[in-house]
Amino acid sequence: MFGFGFLEMPRPFNTQYRCYSVSMLPGQERLDVEKGGKIIMPPSALDQLTRLNIVYPMLFKLTNPREGRITHCGVLEFVADEGKIYLPYWMMQNLFLDEGDLLNIESASLPVATFSKFQPQSEDFLDISNPKAVLENALRNFACLTTGDVVAITYNEKVYELRVLETKPGNAVSIIECDMNVEFAPPVGYSEPKKIVKENQEEHMDTIEPITYEPEDQGFVAFAGQGIRLDGKVRKVKEDEPPLIKASYKRGVPDYDYQFGSLKFIRAPKKDDDKKKESAETSTFEAFSGAGKSLRQAKTV
Repeated sequence: MFGFGFLEMPRPFNTQYRCYSVSMLPGQERLDVEKGGKIIMPPSALDQLTRLNIVYPMLFKLTNPREGRITHCGVLEFVADEGKIYLPYWMMQNLFLDEGDLLNIESASLPVATFSKFQPQSEDFLDISNPKAVLENALRNFACLTTGDVVAITYNEKVYELRVLETKPGNAVSIIECDMNVEFAPPVGYSEPKKIVKENQEEHMDTIEPITYEPEDQGFVAFAGQGIRLDGKVRKVKEDEPPLIKASYKRGVPDYDYQFGSLKFIRAPKKDDDKKKESAETSTFEAFSGAGKSLRQAKTV
């Protein structure tokens, strides 16, 4: 603040650096940089940003002047060599950059995100049981999102790429300390499974005779000969009809012709003797009912 009472307006930070991937950074391997959306800048950049009264958090607009590609990022550390900056590899791919290319860096102020939509670039992303929780944990290493970027996240030692399809309230948003709704689009190359058209339910509710599941004759069958009545009468057998001999019915015989989606019930058909017995019982019941009715009438008289 000046002595006259006027506030000092923040001045933009705008400069160019030679960019390199994180793998070119001297010292130990920095996997934490590859897993996020922040860059490493030289110490002189911090001095310049401090003198320019930059608004926090520090966010930057990266521009490749040769290809016209733009993205946004945050800063992780100021430990790079002078004149160089180090970027995650996925960010260099988005900007179409090669090792040592010139990159323009400009300070930016972005709105806080309220909504974002992602599209996985592989169907393998569907194998994750809780993708929103995985994405939320991965985005903690990011400072901002830009529509059209393909970001890379790591889960279970596997890298998944996600394209940012939409961000609100702008094409570039800050995701630091924000409440953001997330949606997923179908992965690239994914097709919905075809629905099987179900046929008429009655066609699947077939009644099958138990004899269908009886096993065929195999080897010796007990009591396969002809029987003789004790009263000496000859059993009536049609001459042209060969005797039907089948092995005993066994439970648990699978239906090898089963079709998925069908439902079949095994019902034993009623024999003629059973039908005659039911009709006889019905007539007997009606006779007793009529006799009881006439008896009650006689007592009343």
